[in-house]
Amino acid sequence: MATLNASLRSIDQHLGFPQSRSRTVARRLQERNAIPLGAPGVAPELEPHHVVSLIVALAGYTVLHEAPDAVRTYRELTPAGAPIDALPASLQFSAGNFLDGLADEPENALKLKIEFVSSWPEIAIHSDGTVRRFVLPGFDPNHWQHSGHRRSTTINVAAFADVITELFGEQS
Repeated sequence: MATLNASLRSIDQHLGFPQSRSRTVARRLQERNAIPLGAPGVAPELEPHHVVSLIVALAGYTVLHEAPDAVRTYRELTPAGAPIDALPASLQFSAGNFLDGLADEPENALKLKIEFVSSWPEIAIHSDGTVRRFVLPGFDPNHWQHSGHRRSTTINVAAFADVITELFGEQS
């Protein structure tokens, strides 16, 4: 387990999200029980999936009061927008499951890049010229989901792995 302060420092150092904003986002997530609060005089201790949720909230660049709902939405995105139960058993996972899996074994995916689209809920995984898109069930991942500009933040999985390894050591 890692403390919240250590997590915020590591995210700032490796991913570049300032601690000032990260602390405020973390507080919003704590208010909605998305990450632990801790106790009086006891620092909150985070597990890898909590750190993933914090990174999703920061990379998705949501309005503060929407951060907990946005994390839930991003975690529920499905491969190519297919309903989970309509997928073959080997593909029955959400974006949250995929990201938590990267946190469990970050060294296995160091060449990936994770793109968090903030204009609409989408996570794109870039690997060797291919893109795997996670979108809301029923949405077409090959079409623009919103009028206007597409805004996104891309994270190198090597930096993501550095955060996880620094906080939790080698996972397995």
